[in-house]
Amino acid sequence: MCAVIAQWSLQTSGVSTELKSVFFIDENTGWAVGLEGVIIHTSNGGTTWTPQTSGTMTILNTVFFTSSSTGYVGGGGGILLKTINGGTTWTPLTTGTTESFRSVYFVDVNTGYAVGGYLSGGIIYKTTNAGTSWVQQTSGSDKWLNSVYFLDANSGYAVGGESTSGKIVKTTTGGTTWSLQTIPTFYAMYSVYFSNANTGIAVGNSGVILKTTNGGTNWIQQTSNTTGVLYSVSFVPKGSLSAGYAVGWNGKIMKSADGGENWVSQPSGTTKTLNSVYFVNTSTGYVVGENGVILKTTNGGGVGVEENTFESTVNLFPNPCNDVLNIETENNQESIIEVYSIAGQLQYSKNLNSAFTTINTQPFSKGMYVVKIRDKDNIVTRKIVKQ
Repeated sequence: MCAVIAQWSLQTSGVSTELKSVFFIDENTGWAVGLEGVIIHTSNGGTTWTPQTSGTMTILNTVFFTSSSTGYVGGGGGILLKTINGGTTWTPLTTGTTESFRSVYFVDVNTGYAVGGYLSGGIIYKTTNAGTSWVQQTSGSDKWLNSVYFLDANSGYAVGGESTSGKIVKTTTGGTTWSLQTIPTFYAMYSVYFSNANTGIAVGNSGVILKTTNGGTNWIQQTSNTTGVLYSVSFVPKGSLSAGYAVGWNGKIMKSADGGENWVSQPSGTTKTLNSVYFVNTSTGYVVGENGVILKTTNGGGVGVEENTFESTVNLFPNPCNDVLNIETENNQESIIEVYSIAGQLQYSKNLNSAFTTINTQPFSKGMYVVKIRDKDNIVTRKIVKQ
């Protein structure tokens, strides 16, 4: 089996302040925002970035454009800014709140949502006239909201929480009502994406990645292979789960090629916290983070393959299994095997000191499990079914 060798290149942002959000409308044209009211813009794919005047020194958390000329920025103190000339000038919008905005999402040129909060729990504001006026909605969340995503004018999701107390809320009425969903973690959630009405991914604290295939009725924890905070998730092409990326603490970039069920780490070349990822297409993506860091890939994060020898030596059989699962490996290093329920609960753990090991699976309930085999340098993740 092969593993991707990842390639991300560092760009010159021209700023040293932390960047919180990035958005591109095509391969060349994009914006990034961050602390101290920073807004920077590129029209040449990040070869150069130029500052724009925001008119504020407040932290800016989120940026979203509906066209090459019209865009929105949200930040601390209830700040919402709008441009109609690609950022040459930015104009404050009136919302009536001083709570922080952390995410902005527009369904079309007129209908948009801004979420956030701090002292008042989760706040959601909606506009139907391109930001001229905003109406507050009842979020149903007692914790602030970090990210919002809409599939159409009626169906949307928002996720939040602080370090803990994770929240996911859903609307099917354009925000007239929001309902709190049940999730299998207490960790805060920081970013959400949906490919269709049923299938979505949310990422958050402690490396938690959740997936739903039934519109949020059930959320299942996925195998992230990290325990670091994940702040942002992006999939391409839009409306699919073909290729996904999640970024977070210590320069972490994770990629999934199987609908968000399994994730592998890509070398980013930095240990700075990464706050936002945006892919224009399956090849071109951007990441921003601490100290003005901007990373770019033009090949989906990969430049060829190398043989993962540990992965190729591991064999689990039979699968599906009934009473016994056999683990065979040619790896000479001492390893550990762990079996988790699909909800992420540890069911079994054992040191592997030989090339062949048998696990008694009789006590396991019927269903799907995640098997992790790790040595000091590698980790292999497989799914099994107990019949």
